[in-house]
Amino acid sequence: MKEYDVVVIGGGPAGVITAVTAKKCDGNKSVLLIREMKTSLIPCGIPYIFNTLDSVEKDIMGDKPLQANGIDLVVARVVDVDSSAKTVKTSSGSIYKFDKLVLATGSSPVKVPIEGIDMPGIYLIKKNMDYLKELREKVVASKNIVIIGGGFIGIEFADDISKMGGKNITIIEMLPHLLNVAFDDEFAIQAEEELKKQGVNVVTNARVTRFTGSGKVEKVVLANGKEIPADVVIVSIGAKPNTELAEKAGLNISKAGGIWVDEYLRTSNHDIFAVGDCAEKRDFFTRKRVPVMLASTATAEARIAGVNLFKIQVVRQNKGTIAIFSTKVGDLALAAAGLTEKRAKEEGFEVVTGVAEGVDRHPGAMPDAKPIKVKLIFSKRSGVLIGGQISGGNSIGELINLVGLAIEQGIPGCEIFTLQAGTHPKLTSAPTVYPLVIAAQNAMAKIQYLA
Repeated sequence: MKEYDVVVIGGGPAGVITAVTAKKCDGNKSVLLIREMKTSLIPCGIPYIFNTLDSVEKDIMGDKPLQANGIDLVVARVVDVDSSAKTVKTSSGSIYKFDKLVLATGSSPVKVPIEGIDMPGIYLIKKNMDYLKELREKVVASKNIVIIGGGFIGIEFADDISKMGGKNITIIEMLPHLLNVAFDDEFAIQAEEELKKQGVNVVTNARVTRFTGSGKVEKVVLANGKEIPADVVIVSIGAKPNTELAEKAGLNISKAGGIWVDEYLRTSNHDIFAVGDCAEKRDFFTRKRVPVMLASTATAEARIAGVNLFKIQVVRQNKGTIAIFSTKVGDLALAAAGLTEKRAKEEGFEVVTGVAEGVDRHPGAMPDAKPIKVKLIFSKRSGVLIGGQISGGNSIGELINLVGLAIEQGIPGCEIFTLQAGTHPKLTSAPTVYPLVIAAQNAMAKIQYLA
């Protein structure tokens, strides 16, 4: 039995960053990372294995961060955690003793009980190289591709596969619009229109009732009776936290299914931490449990946990999940942070919004200028920013992080309105019409005249 100061279970972004952060905080600590797969993939890169990356092998995360920081690596499946003895056991019978344990066990795709779901040709989205290689081969060789689920991963699959050419692609979503959880309707419709331009058939307000075929999937049947031809079906309707090891360790599991954690990612056993998809997420504003699973959220949690494993060195609490998203469909980039206007109202917030439209370069005649639209959502009485959505060119992927920071710090609209922003003709919108500033100004004008 080998002893370590820190044992991390899980080789995704959350596990790697926790291990690296722990080692950087105290180089004398011994750190072991155990993962089940020989090769770790970059989760966010999976939708792009078809055309953009052109192979699964180009989506490998690599072990350089572990090697560079002197972190031991064991490829094995952990089958048991004994919280009393402070040991973990692998399927090969190896036992490792820990002082602090971090569970970064991730999540697994949801498999809905639809008739025919186990037919050949139907794929979930698994972070497994061999599985994804098979999926890619099937997509390359097939004509009719059906994607079930219009969230971020679903639309990214549709976008990348459409660029291969020669495919009939249909994306099916139960909600009124694609991306309707993260965006208000006006932004969701932009995404739909961009996919339609690429020849993708968008079907919303639709529910799949069964899959049919002889020996393999051939059709997807909707509740309204419509049948859609399918050579390959990709199911992307969410994921559930992997909590089996946490349960064996006797840890508390939240009602939403994730591992219960406190503000510093400590579980109900303070020598065991949980980060990433397996840990429960609470909304930044309402503290309600939310099913947000993002690598960016996971790595933020990993840094909080990694620096505070042995004592609270950095008073940097996990205040909740803001949920900062970004994606790209065709030439359109979309990003969101915090609450949508719709959800804010559903939660009982009284809000005002500000919208600004323009271009992301100045003057607008710059050759690579793209239209940009910003929508900011503020608390009506306090003027505090609680949400934002942006569409435009590639630059919005970083602009949304500024919105996320403003939300996290509780910055009021009057300060965003007077923001000192660095601008350049080839890089940003004009300082005279900087979209975040103008959107905030438009919202503050509504607050100014309230009785």
